Formats: sequence, structure tokens, C-alpha cells
Amino acid sequence: MTSTDLRLARPFGAVGTAMVTPLTEDGHKVDLETAQQLAVHLVEHGHDMIVVSGTTGEAPTLTDVEKFELARAVRDAVGPEITVVAGVGTYDTAHSIDLAREHAKLGIDGLLVVTPYYSKPSQAGIISHTTAIADSTDLPVMLYDIPGRTGTPLAYETLLRLGENPRIRAVKDAKADLQQASRIMEQTDLVYYSGEDGLNLPWLSIGAVGIVSVVGQVAGDLERAMIDAVDRFDLAAAREAHHQLVPVVDAIMNHMPGAVAAKAALHLQGVLPHAAMRGPHVPADADQLRMLSAALDAAGLL
Repeated sequence: MTSTDLRLARPFGAVGTAMVTPLTEDGHKVDLETAQQLAVHLVEHGHDMIVVSGTTGEAPTLTDVEKFELARAVRDAVGPEITVVAGVGTYDTAHSIDLAREHAKLGIDGLLVVTPYYSKPSQAGIISHTTAIADSTDLPVMLYDIPGRTGTPLAYETLLRLGENPRIRAVKDAKADLQQASRIMEQTDLVYYSGEDGLNLPWLSIGAVGIVSVVGQVAGDLERAMIDAVDRFDLAAAREAHHQLVPVVDAIMNHMPGAVAAKAALHLQGVLPHAAMRGPHVPADADQLRMLSAALDAAGLL
């Protein structure tokens, strides 16, 4: 596949991170200047996609105005060459449509729409909800299938239906059903992005076009190296990058909330001035920080 073919096959880019949302030290305000600096840092370390207002960005704690200001600030910071995607999915269809329309005015490149959470709608309800959001703007949509958080997976038939909508272009998968995804990729034009850092290489091996990562906050260069190796069919190099990432993925994804771990790790790297969180999250404790530091050091990332 040529570089042009790869660009066409990747409607949102290849290496994406659900960026943390930097806050002031008291947690009361979004620190837009630091957010811009972080976005540029990610671009300098292998990223061609940044997702704002995702779960790792503490989206449930951000006001609508904060989300709009954050998207605008990141868009301005990284320039038009970098894909900026905004999380707009909620458990309220009307609110999600409002978020989508307002974000579309900011010059971003796409929308991340999570399956409605908590209310656990039927598959028919999910189709109606998601289609209404997709049809509310001209922006391409990436579905986010993460039943561990939403309580409801996207069913095979639902994905087939949603894949018929020309604006619904991709799936960020944190469900780990590679067999279902393989069938969907064969039968629709939907492309897949790994949404689970421990499975990035398996996803890429079956045809996923990229990743939307948490660990990428601190390991973007390694993730870029892994994807580049897959693109040139160099399995040995891809495995090497994958194995180098193993301790970092474990430390960030398995011992505390990803948002907490990602901010703490960025602070340990000196990228963020502190690791303030908004409730219900609390910052990493001393034991967690020691574990994160050891994992980053083991991967050569300190």
C-alpha cells in the first residue's frame, strides 16, 4: 500500500491520543495554555491525531463551554495538518447534537461518539441516537464501542446499519471482539482504531488502521514506530516496540484510572507542571507514582 493509499484509508490519521485536559492547580479551571503546549508536544512525538474531551480528558467533569474552549485552543495550536477530534457523545441525544453542532463551528476534523452510557438503550435506540448525531453536521464520525464503561456493546447488526451512513467512518474499539471487527471490516467501509493499548499490535495485525491511545501521552514515538513497522510489514520491529511498551501499558492502564495515570506520568516526564484532577478522580498516590516512574524508566521514557 502506498503512502497515498494509507492516508486515504485513515480518515482520522494513524497515531491518536485521547489527550488529558490540563487544569489549574486547584482544578477549578481548564489551563488552555498548557493544553496547547501538550498538544504540540504530542505532535512532536509521533501523533497525527488528537482527541479532546474523551474519557481520559475527564469529559464528564467539563462544562460545555470548557469543551468548546479546549477544542478551539488545540485546533489553533496544532494547525490544519493535524486531525482534531472532539468527544461529543453523551447519554442525551439532544445534548449530543448540540455539542456536535457547536464543535463543528470550531474547524475541528471529526466527532467521537460513544455508545450512550448508564441508560443502556436498545440497539434500535443506539442506531437512532447515533444517526441523529451523525446527521447533525457534515463532520466524519468515529464510533466508540466500550461496553465496560457504557454497559452496552454495539451489536454486529447495529454496526452494519451504522456503517451505511456516509458520515460514520470508523470505530474506536475497546470491546476486544476481533472476530466481529474482522467481519465488519469485510462487509462495510468502516475502518477500525484500537481503543485498548494492550491490544494495539493485535488490532493492527488484523487490519485496524490506527490507534486512539491513553499510553500515547507518554509513548507516542514508540507507538508511531510500531505502526510504521506494521505498514512496512516488519513484524519483528513491531513486536520490539510492542514489548517495550508492555510495562508502561500495564502501569497506566491496570492499576488506577487511565486519566489519573496519564496525568501523573506526564508530570513525571516534566511535560505537565502538576497532575491536578477533578472529582471523582484523585491524583496518584506515592506508591502509584513509584510504580509509574519505574515503568517509564524501564521503557526508556524518563
